[in-house]
Amino acid sequence: MKTLYKNIAFIALVVFIASCSSKPADKKEELAALKKQYTEIGDKIKKLESELNVSDSTAFKYKDVVISEVQPGEFNHYIEVQGKVDGEDNIAVSAEMAGSVIQVFVKEGDRITKGQTLAQIDNSVIQRQIDAVKQQLDFATTVYEKQKKLWDQKIGSEIQYLTAKNNKESLEKNLATINNQMSMTRIKSPINGTVEEVNLKVGQMAQPGAPAFRVVNFSTVKIMADIAEVYAAKIKTGNTVKVFFPDFNKEVNSSVRFSSKYINPVNRTFTVEMRLGPTAGVEYRANMLAVVKINDYSKRDAISLPINYVQDSPSGKYVVLAVQENGKTVARRQKVELGQNYNGLAEITSGLKKGDKVITSGYNSLVEGQLLKVL
Repeated sequence: MKTLYKNIAFIALVVFIASCSSKPADKKEELAALKKQYTEIGDKIKKLESELNVSDSTAFKYKDVVISEVQPGEFNHYIEVQGKVDGEDNIAVSAEMAGSVIQVFVKEGDRITKGQTLAQIDNSVIQRQIDAVKQQLDFATTVYEKQKKLWDQKIGSEIQYLTAKNNKESLEKNLATINNQMSMTRIKSPINGTVEEVNLKVGQMAQPGAPAFRVVNFSTVKIMADIAEVYAAKIKTGNTVKVFFPDFNKEVNSSVRFSSKYINPVNRTFTVEMRLGPTAGVEYRANMLAVVKINDYSKRDAISLPINYVQDSPSGKYVVLAVQENGKTVARRQKVELGQNYNGLAEITSGLKKGDKVITSGYNSLVEGQLLKVL
């Protein structure tokens, strides 16, 4: 506006000089003409000010802002917990009978198959029992065969035949029992997998129930996680899951395969299980930690904003919009209602629509109706 007044003064000066150079006879007429021009110019200025609705006091109140146009998109909420990696089978193998270990056949890292012998317990006593029973069985079998031939010829008594038969069958059962005991002196793997731990050495005593070997099968990997009871109604079998391995900076997609119906009374949690297939760049290890993100809420075509764009007031939460009014861009508060929020993003359930222009920078110092300059 100051420039405008300077221009008016300059025009008046030019007119004045021109009038002086023409040397009018009547100075009063010249003065009257200049005043008329001044009045006309002032009226034009006021008219323009009225049309633009600005004045010297408001001409410098424009605020620079950055806006973002609202676009609906998919919104997901996740429950994040810590989980651990385990194999499909992770078994501590122990001996079936006590005894001194005389040989260990495997070491850590060996690939083994189901039924493979891992270690041998001293079986010399049982072997001697087997040899003695076999000798008795051979004799009993011979007696039985002779008695059977005589009985078939109707020679001898029936009791002699039945006694010989009973002795033979009893020794056969006894031998089978001792052979079963013999097999128990071999510590065998119940699954295919990899030997992860060897807790026995030659000369040590093996005890039933004491872990002798650990065998893990990682052909299928599972993730186990404990979830707080408060989420029991939200987590179900089939929920999509993202499993993040921080050690490898890898994220793998999966789903909830099993959700326990049992609440642990000590820590008020329940267990969920996810299965994973082979993943490039991730070498699975038992008890490896992973971040489990379970999707408990999802909505398509949702409107969401960074939570820091939402402000509080006594009347509720609001965002600041850039609105076109009378050819000008002004700031207007828009009351909103929030739904879920996750990872710094808030779902807007009401108050905004597609195409609304939310002020994303410079909104903190704005007042209602503030003139804006969109950068």
